Amino acid sequence: MTEIHIRKEGRAGRITLTRSEALNALSHEMCREIETALDAWRDDADVALIVMDAEGDRAFCAGGDIGAVYRSAKEGRVTETAEFWSEEYRMNAKLAEYPKPIVSLMQGFVMGGGVGIGCHGSHRVVEEKTQIAMPECGIGLVPDVGGSFLLAEAPGFLGEYLGITGERMTAGDAIYCGFADHFVPREKWPELIDVLCTTGEASLVPAMASAQPSAPLATLQGDVDAAFGGDTFADVAEAVEASTSDALARARAAFAKNSPLSMRCTFELIRRVRTEPNIRFALEMEHRFTTRSVTTADIVEGVRAQIIDKDRNPQWKHTSWRDVSDAEVAAFYAPQDNPKLEF
Repeated sequence: MTEIHIRKEGRAGRITLTRSEALNALSHEMCREIETALDAWRDDADVALIVMDAEGDRAFCAGGDIGAVYRSAKEGRVTETAEFWSEEYRMNAKLAEYPKPIVSLMQGFVMGGGVGIGCHGSHRVVEEKTQIAMPECGIGLVPDVGGSFLLAEAPGFLGEYLGITGERMTAGDAIYCGFADHFVPREKWPELIDVLCTTGEASLVPAMASAQPSAPLATLQGDVDAAFGGDTFADVAEAVEASTSDALARARAAFAKNSPLSMRCTFELIRRVRTEPNIRFALEMEHRFTTRSVTTADIVEGVRAQIIDKDRNPQWKHTSWRDVSDAEVAAFYAPQDNPKLEF
């Protein structure tokens, strides 16, 4: 069974994820096929825009195939894992920098790798049940696939909040935080796709959109900025832990269960990217972490606990964020020649 359906329809290049039984989790081969299509259509005069969607109601794409990453790591195939990340990030950059409009229709769960393919295009559409998140700190990684760039650009310090806690965004939240552009009720998607394929005009997307839903995260902005705006991770963690605000209840719970190393490295990553806000810099910083993570971070244990054994009881390398040294965090983001991310 194929995992992705790529074709041309009218004026549009069409990419449809067809791995609905696995919540359209993104495999290495799917990344390669998307990149091949992007390269083929870049200078194809018949393709005016790209429409990306997915089969099923539950998820546009619930993330990368981290089960495959786990198996590769356990079997010592570290080079294979590094190759996957390098090719995925190169594809993410092409989506972000593509010269033609890319319309992504994101239903249900959009997490991790799903953000990487759905949230860098020019016209990002969400619906009633969309839930977008970067939950990597819960499995021992950091927000990647260009997610750190989106987080760094979110209002105030919501980027740190979303990246460290893995909190899910509603459709309204996603638009408010810069992960999406338009709300179009799901029942109108077939009509929207038909219009796009017929006309090749992405400018028609806003005309078919409905009013933006409310954004619950907007009501938390003040509390989040007060707690997550500190100069250091220690400032943030202590503010969250000392808070009795209901608005930060989920943050307190996340600080207690997520990987201490990942949370500290995520804070460092977002702060770095905010000083140099471009997609390639973000992907380079993410690549430095992820390619080192298989042997030096919590990813293998995190995936084991959450995905493989599902005991939800990861034994992290550190029992507290206080046990993670500044030098350890800095080492993850030091320059490296091999493997090197090539765009």
